Amino acid sequence: MPGPRDSGPDPAGRPQRIAVIGGGPGGLYAAALLKRLRPDREITVWERNAPDNTFGFGVVLSDETLGGIEHADPVVYEALKAEFIRWDDIDIVHRGRTLTSGGHGFAALGRRRLLEILQQRCRALGVQLRFRTEAPPAAELAAAYDLVIAADGVHSATREAHAEHFAPRITGHRCRYIWLAADFAFDSFRFEIAETEHGVMQLHGYPFAADSSTVIVEMREEVWRAAGFDELDEQDSVDRCAKIFADALGSRPLRSNNSSWTVFRTVVNAHWSHGNTVLLGDAAHTAHFSIGSGTKLAVEDALALAACVEEQLTLADALAAYERERRPVVESTQRAAAASLRWFEELALYLDQAPRQFAFNLLTRSRRVTHDNLRLRDPGFTGAVERDFPCPFGTPPMFTPFRLRGLELRNRVVVSAMDMYSASDGLPGDFHLVHLGARALGGAGLVMTEMVCVSAEGRITPGCTGLYTPEQATAWRRVTDFVHRQAPGTAIGVQLGHSGRKGSTKLMWEGIDEPLDDGNWPLAAASPLPYRPGVNQVPHALDRAGLTDIREQFAAAAWRAARCDFDLLELHCAHGYLLSGFLSPLTNQREDAYGGSLANRLRFPLEVFDVLRGIWPPDRPMTVRISATDWAPGGTTAEESVEIARAFVAHGADAIDVSTGQVVAEERPEFGRSYQTPYADRIRNTLGVPVIAVGAISSWDDVNSLLLAGRADLCALARPHLYDPHWTLHAAAEQGYSGPGAPWPAPYRAGSRRPPTGRTDAPRPRRTLN
Repeated sequence: MPGPRDSGPDPAGRPQRIAVIGGGPGGLYAAALLKRLRPDREITVWERNAPDNTFGFGVVLSDETLGGIEHADPVVYEALKAEFIRWDDIDIVHRGRTLTSGGHGFAALGRRRLLEILQQRCRALGVQLRFRTEAPPAAELAAAYDLVIAADGVHSATREAHAEHFAPRITGHRCRYIWLAADFAFDSFRFEIAETEHGVMQLHGYPFAADSSTVIVEMREEVWRAAGFDELDEQDSVDRCAKIFADALGSRPLRSNNSSWTVFRTVVNAHWSHGNTVLLGDAAHTAHFSIGSGTKLAVEDALALAACVEEQLTLADALAAYERERRPVVESTQRAAAASLRWFEELALYLDQAPRQFAFNLLTRSRRVTHDNLRLRDPGFTGAVERDFPCPFGTPPMFTPFRLRGLELRNRVVVSAMDMYSASDGLPGDFHLVHLGARALGGAGLVMTEMVCVSAEGRITPGCTGLYTPEQATAWRRVTDFVHRQAPGTAIGVQLGHSGRKGSTKLMWEGIDEPLDDGNWPLAAASPLPYRPGVNQVPHALDRAGLTDIREQFAAAAWRAARCDFDLLELHCAHGYLLSGFLSPLTNQREDAYGGSLANRLRFPLEVFDVLRGIWPPDRPMTVRISATDWAPGGTTAEESVEIARAFVAHGADAIDVSTGQVVAEERPEFGRSYQTPYADRIRNTLGVPVIAVGAISSWDDVNSLLLAGRADLCALARPHLYDPHWTLHAAAEQGYSGPGAPWPAPYRAGSRRPPTGRTDAPRPRRTLN
């Protein structure tokens, strides 16, 4: 290896001497691009394996990635183009029935051939390739080279050697999988499910050459062990997989390449660079193979890194720009991959779905493929799914009716409960009439009030509404009368709750969860634990008398709500408020009959629910809002949330409104589009009960996708309805729908078409006049 840097970066500060650790696609492509941009660079790639020694078989690349390659290096693009196998279809085999969806557009080639192309390009450009050679330690390379690119894979030694700087977080998952190959070409991307005596197993298969296919076999860890795979050697495992999936393989054998069963590990790093060393590809991040992302991400990393090194004047600026550009893309991909991974982990939940719904569910599992773009790709398949739903002809899924007890909702859109902090002494006023009335006129099937508090001490802030006085009931009756009179067909629901330890705080825009400067009232909770120690006040733990008083406060509020003519009542057991505080082990540390086991933690919320169900009219539905996870270690788990939902349904809940978090201040939510919906999905498909999905559902396409896939029955949207009170009507107009699921109020009908934004009748240019 050369000694310390002799020449150093070029006068503009760009690196001249570059070391690449790892000869996979990402490392090779980065080396080729950087050398092509500046032929005088000295670039060396270290790879401990032989040139033709690779793991896995086929590689799938998207048109987007190929476009980037074509722009950056036409030579590599043309070589890849000559090798690609292309196809459009996805076949999903569900209990012996094959369902095909077309129009997807895949391109694949063998991983070995991809490496050959990149190796040839590197040699032609003058990159030094050192195979069968361990790279020197990254710190040693960093002292001798201007730039060190660590493309040394998921088990990156570079990342581990400098873990204190990169701060990696590596998460294992619940399935085992093995990479295999078959000596024939599937004619589609194929998903096949095997329901065995040991549990569910799945095959992912796709062609990568005219006579070869990649085959991945995956199953839950407990299924893998029950089937005895943990005791089989490599060849016996391969033979066993071929036998299980004989139908998919046409009774052909499978082959391996040092294949072993492994657990997928999601790699996340807080930082991607340290000094002049940068992580690339799997060393920096991984995303589950079920969305075909590993090589794609690595190649795109290489494109971005080379461009940033060329564009920026200093290496530090280049590495910072590379991470700024790539991190949002990678995080989005990792969210999609996590959704896909979890879907396959929970595959057994969906097997009883109707075949086409199951196929639609699988295709939209990552939330990147949606109802609308699937309809563009394959309108025949999507139309069949809609008919099975069933959607009347010309009716989007979101505009189909849904019944809860005696209440029929004309569509599946809910205006989520949103605290407005605009009441005076708990009294809703003109603001609430206009706010809720506008959203009722906006077309939603159900409009929910904010959390209406059952006592003055149960308010979150001085601006929260209540239902603990006759005057408040009169004011709420004004709202319900308006909705029923002016927006017939729209239901209005009331959400009852008590703030618990999260009360006596400022209005949201004055300091969310901050205690009042003065005028604080005492707080009550399951246990004497402040929301934030040293900031929020310590609540007193409720004794038997206190529990009885609060239960009676809920009962009185429900009695008033019924007389206000609300159509639905929801009990708020989420977000760390009083009843949620009983449910979570992080906030309930009682040692009596109301603490400890989940059954005990459920006791008081169920007592309250039972009282309300006895008061609430029997033909009107009741729902319960829960936090399905606390997003914190030791808190409520997804499995416990199913049991919580099961208990409320057994006591008469008609639907579960599934939210998450806001229970403890130290939570770490996994934010992203529709990020809470998997918890609703799990409850619905485990228990077979109606659920309301919430959580960053922002488009009508999301709503249609969730409903058709069977992940939710109703979708609650909050911020979109703040942005646009007529969100539902506009969603209907944008989809060309004008049926009974979204009727425009008579005074608004003239506005039911989007107004023109400019001239569209300008004279067209004529070539003959040029």
